[in-house]
Amino acid sequence: MPGMVGRVPTSAAAVPGARSAHGTASAILGHPWGGTALGPPDSWDPAVRAVVDLVLSSPVPMALAYGDQLVLLYNDGYAELIGDRHPAAIGRPAAEVFVDVWHLPGVGDVLERTYRQGESVLEKEAVLPVDRRDGHAAEQATFTRGHSPVRDSAGRVVGVLTVAAQTTQVTNHLESLSDFAAALAGTLTLDDVARVALRYALDAFDADRVAFAVDDPGGWRTVRRVRGELLDEADERLPPLWRRVSGDSTAPLAVTARSGVPIFTPDGQPMREHAVDRHDQKVRALASVPLRSAVVRGGLAVGYHQAHPWSAAERALLSASAELVGQATERARRFETQHGTAQLLQRSMLPEHLPDLPRLRIAARYDPGVDGNAAGGDFYDAFLLPTGGLGVVLGDVAGHDVQAAARMGQVRAALRALALADPRPDAVLTGLDRLVASLGAEAGTHELFVTVVFGVIDADRRSITLASAGHPAPLLRRSAPGQPRAEYLDLPTGAPLGLGCRPRTATMAFAPGDTLLLFSDGVVERRQQSLSVGLARLADVVAEATSGDPRALCAVATAAVAGATEDDVAVLAVEYAVRPSRSAAMEMPAEPTAPSRVRHWMTEQLTEWQVPETIVGAAVLCTSELTTNALLHAGTAARVEIDLSAERLLVSVSDSGTRGTVTRAQTDTLSSRGRGLGLIEQLSDAWGTDPTVRGSTVWFEILLPAG
Repeated sequence: MPGMVGRVPTSAAAVPGARSAHGTASAILGHPWGGTALGPPDSWDPAVRAVVDLVLSSPVPMALAYGDQLVLLYNDGYAELIGDRHPAAIGRPAAEVFVDVWHLPGVGDVLERTYRQGESVLEKEAVLPVDRRDGHAAEQATFTRGHSPVRDSAGRVVGVLTVAAQTTQVTNHLESLSDFAAALAGTLTLDDVARVALRYALDAFDADRVAFAVDDPGGWRTVRRVRGELLDEADERLPPLWRRVSGDSTAPLAVTARSGVPIFTPDGQPMREHAVDRHDQKVRALASVPLRSAVVRGGLAVGYHQAHPWSAAERALLSASAELVGQATERARRFETQHGTAQLLQRSMLPEHLPDLPRLRIAARYDPGVDGNAAGGDFYDAFLLPTGGLGVVLGDVAGHDVQAAARMGQVRAALRALALADPRPDAVLTGLDRLVASLGAEAGTHELFVTVVFGVIDADRRSITLASAGHPAPLLRRSAPGQPRAEYLDLPTGAPLGLGCRPRTATMAFAPGDTLLLFSDGVVERRQQSLSVGLARLADVVAEATSGDPRALCAVATAAVAGATEDDVAVLAVEYAVRPSRSAAMEMPAEPTAPSRVRHWMTEQLTEWQVPETIVGAAVLCTSELTTNALLHAGTAARVEIDLSAERLLVSVSDSGTRGTVTRAQTDTLSSRGRGLGLIEQLSDAWGTDPTVRGSTVWFEILLPAG
């Protein structure tokens, strides 16, 4: 049926002025019309001939269905739409040509009604299958169609004129915009917004270069993506590469962000004076639209390497997209402000540094629950006791608010004070029980729910003494010959603090090679899943870990149980090293030469320690990538630490800054991207990222060959 079934235009025939590709007009004029209801051309009614001339000369897909059988006559544009049905469709009844869809509502019946009743019909949106040349199954396409009765010189209806325009692209854009809005709704941070916005703009507009800008104190922060730029999953975990632009910059995106006025350049060199590299220099057509937000200022830019006329539909779509980005940016700004305050409060109440001991290696990890936008009550601590032992603790104060964090701070401080006076775990928890009961009475509530496990590690006696107040039993990874195993300690649980807790202690062996793991219930609890399933999964994952290194086990433990949790997650791990490890550290300045200096320092240090050459090469390469990323995405000085034990090499890079403050000179001098985390995944045995009080730490571990 005319305008019903066809193919998305794929050849020059669909372009005005290129109709000779099909030669449809020649085929139409040469067809033996004498054998049809239309008759030979020299006998055509003048009014019908005028319609035929209109059809054949129009660049718009048009068809004439003539007579009771609705015999088809059409132009090049229509031939492109109907695909392989052309040229056999010329002079044949429409019901035969489109027999597979003629019976569908809105297909044959519309054409019949127009012909029989002489009524014009406009269908603004019709979704129908289209043929494909590549042999694949038909796909759905959207059309706007108009059907008008054709009258001869006597005024009689002798046929139907159909004008068809495929609007699939417009429909796809609208659907894409809906998907874009849904994706933006799931973003939390400005980095998330940038990732989603750039990915959408590049695909939706089939652009060569897209960019996003947002106001920053004294200027603008911009980030871009270019077509063909390879980004893998590892890159997506890294923050986008932001660049800083001065507040008075005359770059098109900065001008749009500052003035709120869109700029459309169909052809020229809009980036000539502001190009960062060849990708910018090649841009000929550029559109910059403002975010149109009352709270933040910024813009979205789309560019092409060829001249590109900006249609009214594209301008409207760009404007709508930028408005969605503006709304998401507002939400991200609010979240980051609240998130930063909550995290600063939370982490200021946790120990900034854990003890550095020759035989006991310690690591901890804390991940906020819910949406990461509230302070929580989970806490951990490790500290040296007057007796020479190591006190370790992990607890949970119910709640996800400032009050819970404040109570957590009180409990943690009181526990350390009690332990320094009398380190016996049962005595410490008994004293804490009185404190929590007092805090509950002071607040007039009996709902102050606190659980905690406290232990003392005696490395000389190779033992651990623990007591628990309603907290999950710790997990002990034993480095047994042949196959490590993980087992939950047989520890009397007792009641939570504040409820008349009468804790009992348990002492068990803690031998070189063993690792103790304390954790909060957020590690193992999931909705609609038995707690025993989570506990079993944690034990299995810890036992299967490549080593007992505490930092690696913390990362493994927090990711052990699948599924999201709304609770905070806290883990503390202590490894009794088989032999003391060797450590070294270097402060890395925030300058472009830092990665090179780190490479030389690390190569010399590891060579002096007689680390195998293959391990040195992999470790130096991974560390170089981490230091580069720290400069690119944090922009501050960083600290590189290496720790070598008999079993593994552990390297960490810790930054202490905010993102987006790297200067233009630094980003130009450093590598533009690097494969960073992708390389680390390939060359290391374990890796992870840890948030710290004033920044973040990325680390990796490489196991050493036996002997």
